[in-house]
Amino acid sequence: MSSTSPTPPWDVQRLPRADGSVFLVTGGNAGIGYFVAEQLSATGATVVLGSRNPAKAEVATASIRSRVPGARVRAVRLDLADLSSLGTAVESLDVGCLDAVVHNAGVALDDPPRRETGDGHELMFGTNHLGHFALTHWLMPLLSAARAARVVTVGSFAAKSEWLDLDDLQSRRDYRAKRTYGRSKLAQMYFGLELDRRLRVLDSTVASVVVHPGGALDSLTPSRPPVHTRTSGARLRGAPAALLIQGKHAGAWPAVRAVLDPAVRGGQLWGPRVFGLRGRPHREPVWNHLADTSVAARLWDTNCDLTGVNLGTIPR
Repeated sequence: MSSTSPTPPWDVQRLPRADGSVFLVTGGNAGIGYFVAEQLSATGATVVLGSRNPAKAEVATASIRSRVPGARVRAVRLDLADLSSLGTAVESLDVGCLDAVVHNAGVALDDPPRRETGDGHELMFGTNHLGHFALTHWLMPLLSAARAARVVTVGSFAAKSEWLDLDDLQSRRDYRAKRTYGRSKLAQMYFGLELDRRLRVLDSTVASVVVHPGGALDSLTPSRPPVHTRTSGARLRGAPAALLIQGKHAGAWPAVRAVLDPAVRGGQLWGPRVFGLRGRPHREPVWNHLADTSVAARLWDTNCDLTGVNLGTIPR
């Protein structure tokens, strides 16, 4: 018999230690990003919340510290809608290397009118996708300085039924808020997979993983006042939905596993186990349309043009 013990199953309640590691979570002050940061803080790692709102970030860091004794958590100002500010934001991290970044932050508009960033990009596409693309450029030296860093891109189950119009990425011809949001997250997922292909060509130590949270509702999310408060009424109204979807604390699980689990590999897609909507995190087959490398390559070139950064020059 072999003396090698089998790898224990992944337990979302018993995460491995990550003392000495540094993780950046964009949008870590609220929603799924908050729970990613809270769960990662329990591993002993230093967790940095990237947020465009310093006041909300301070509330979130205080909440994490109150729930995780000895949590090493802090915040930096990070506005993904302002491309010119990202280099300065990365400098403010003040670290020699970065073990993982979780590209989680996002804007979701429910209704028209169409809005733009200060750089003239449609707000959701510009923030959710282009901002993270440019941020990765600035972070790559720090990621490459780590032993085996990971870029974890949080997509959306809503992207599964969308497709990209490469001739109208900014939704100028036909803007519909929910569709534009889904396409911005689909672009993010294309980016995460294409990034890993390019990293592998360069024999980089950095890996890129794509995840999605499934269905995650506020009404199924445990309270973290004042970051999030779930009323009794909301809990009762949301109870029937728990058969199919989950709270944002569980929506964080795929991203947390992608950061911490040594069995996770670059180029993979991870999501909830039950119909891709709820449950513990597991590896999924890459969705058919995401496997189209020609779309990913064209999108990459367009990203470089729109952001003015060249992510092709990746340090090894």
